[in-house]
Amino acid sequence: MAKRDPYAALRIKEFNIFLALRFVLVFAWSMQFIVVEWQVYSLTKDPLSLGLIGLMEIIPALGMALFAGHIVDQKEKRNLFLCIIALFSLISLGLFLISSDSISWDKKTILYSIYAFVFFGGLLRSFFGPTIFSLIALIVPKKVYPNAATWSSSTWQMASILGPAIGGFTINWIGVHWSLCIIFILVMIALFLGSLIGKKPVMNPKIGEPVLQSLKEGVRFVFNTKAILGALTLDMVAVLFGGAVALLPIFAQDILKVGSEGFGILRAAPAVGAFLTMLITAYIPISKNAGLKLLIAIFGFGLSIIAFGLSTVFWVSVVALFFSGVTDGVSMVIRQTILQLKTPDHMRGRVASVNTMFVGSSNELGAFESGVTAKLMGTVTAVVFGGSMTILTVLTTGIISPSFRKLDLESDLDAHEKSE
Repeated sequence: MAKRDPYAALRIKEFNIFLALRFVLVFAWSMQFIVVEWQVYSLTKDPLSLGLIGLMEIIPALGMALFAGHIVDQKEKRNLFLCIIALFSLISLGLFLISSDSISWDKKTILYSIYAFVFFGGLLRSFFGPTIFSLIALIVPKKVYPNAATWSSSTWQMASILGPAIGGFTINWIGVHWSLCIIFILVMIALFLGSLIGKKPVMNPKIGEPVLQSLKEGVRFVFNTKAILGALTLDMVAVLFGGAVALLPIFAQDILKVGSEGFGILRAAPAVGAFLTMLITAYIPISKNAGLKLLIAIFGFGLSIIAFGLSTVFWVSVVALFFSGVTDGVSMVIRQTILQLKTPDHMRGRVASVNTMFVGSSNELGAFESGVTAKLMGTVTAVVFGGSMTILTVLTTGIISPSFRKLDLESDLDAHEKSE
């Protein structure tokens, strides 16, 4: 059966192009975020300034999320995606130009300019998730969704951590300015790859539907579908309070004292864990007992974050981050599988936009939370607090929601298998 074939989705040529596109784009975006973090902290030496980076992205991402989902459901996905990538290239180009030594601006002007570009990126971020989520469903058949979700989520996981890791190395090798140049080149490559994907049909039968009515329908669907709501809520809290990676520049520079190279290794550690996750979840089905597996994965993520926060030994910290990558990767694959299987085609943009509000934007909100708590209670205490809150959330969810704990996706897969 196709769902047991670990390479089922990879046998679809256009899906391979999509994976390459997603990897390059997420790699560039994540690398850019960490280079900006390093530059901002080098300018200010203030943990709160790192939190403000997340805040500048979360405000527009949250504000536009639902409206972005409505637009995605109304538009042709391939061309919309190309437009988003083209606009992202302008941000990368702008950051590259203002980081030049030839710029005579003072530190405050440079800092505010960086925040402005990050804010613009937040607007685009609200469109990325819904567009990608909708595009996958138009590239692969439904019976291959779990396998496609595994490869797609793992690709995102690796790129989102490898990008910052490489960013840490390139900062040391060629500096911030030329690191940003590499990012711009990568975005242009992503734009080319996107052009290789064919146009897709618009599945929404309600083209021209009033915006408010469309948004209410999307939100109502999510809140009425317990499997989706449970997965999003659980992951949101975990990401929100487990945002320790936002404080890695502080750990690298001031606590572990390993410089930019050590910083790159710390960011690379979860990528290794994510890679193993990709191999394991591609061969071992995760649809059976999905709810229990998700709870266990996020519980392990919380433990890993606590271990990292308490460690004062570099390699212990690396191991802790490695396991955070393993557990976070499992969590992401399961959540994406739930979303793909439970969401009807005509509502994918709106459901994905709610996912962006719950989980996607929680990365930036988590960065802000980590910056604020680090300022108030100290860096180590803030990380341990975040991991503890993650574990508490898992235990609470497992106790008060036995239906989610018993969630199993085998019947959904069987239904899709029979329908094709």
